[in-house]
Amino acid sequence: MNDCIVRTMTTDGFVKASAVCSRALTERARTIHNLSPVATAALGRALSGASMMGNALKGQGESLTLQIKGGGPLGTVLAVSDAEGNVRGYVGDGSVDLPLRPDGKLDVGGAVGRDGTLTVIKDLGLKEPYVGTIDLLGGEIAEDIAAYFVESEQIPTACGLGVLVDRDRSVLAAGGYLIQLLPGAPEDVIAKVEGGIYAAPSVTQLLKDDPDPARLLRSVLSDFELEVLETAPVEYRCYCSRERTERALLSLGSAELEDMLREQGGAELTCQFCDRVHVFSADELRVMIADLKAKGK
Repeated sequence: MNDCIVRTMTTDGFVKASAVCSRALTERARTIHNLSPVATAALGRALSGASMMGNALKGQGESLTLQIKGGGPLGTVLAVSDAEGNVRGYVGDGSVDLPLRPDGKLDVGGAVGRDGTLTVIKDLGLKEPYVGTIDLLGGEIAEDIAAYFVESEQIPTACGLGVLVDRDRSVLAAGGYLIQLLPGAPEDVIAKVEGGIYAAPSVTQLLKDDPDPARLLRSVLSDFELEVLETAPVEYRCYCSRERTERALLSLGSAELEDMLREQGGAELTCQFCDRVHVFSADELRVMIADLKAKGK
């Protein structure tokens, strides 16, 4: 099954939930960045979370950035989603490898770090983006995303994320869910949500057995009837291009481009998200510098 995201609502109208199967896009991120298993798990969780959060945006061209700075050896974990849930991302040091936790699982919290912040940036096409920041709870990412919604948006939220890495370092399963209570949800609904979450197998076990995210939600919200509102494909998608890279170079100004020309004889820029290299020759830089100077820049 190809990666996809599903949005649902319980028929009683008190709970909305989304889930994503992200095995292929997480594997794509792993191969692009040559990630260690724990780095794959951390970035995969962040990409899944960002995908579900970004998919909740409605405007064309809107985007959501999830930035985690936990002070751990991975460095910054960053994931960006468009309004459809397509994502891209990177970690500061993808080669980090740590011993397994006592329970045999990858030590994502140790790699991310637990002393730092999670920041959500929503670019809604306005003059200034919305920025919300919270202190990390534990660096495992799912609980931190849930805490963000409670603290910054006052929405009671449960989040489950998982990445299962095979012995050859490839991704066997990846994805997660985001469950949110709507205003007026009574105590018995809250209790049923909590009970379903505790009783359900792990995200990775459910997705390994069946990669359908709707089935994942039906397992976790087993006490509810669900109405599927939307199912859509998602992928690892980078929007870099030679034109965008050229605009970035032009934004540096003529003086800095002249320094680059003198010191490097050209420009070679690597995209952080897809590792694509954009090369600009000395002659191309000279043309840019001339254009900038003609405009007084």
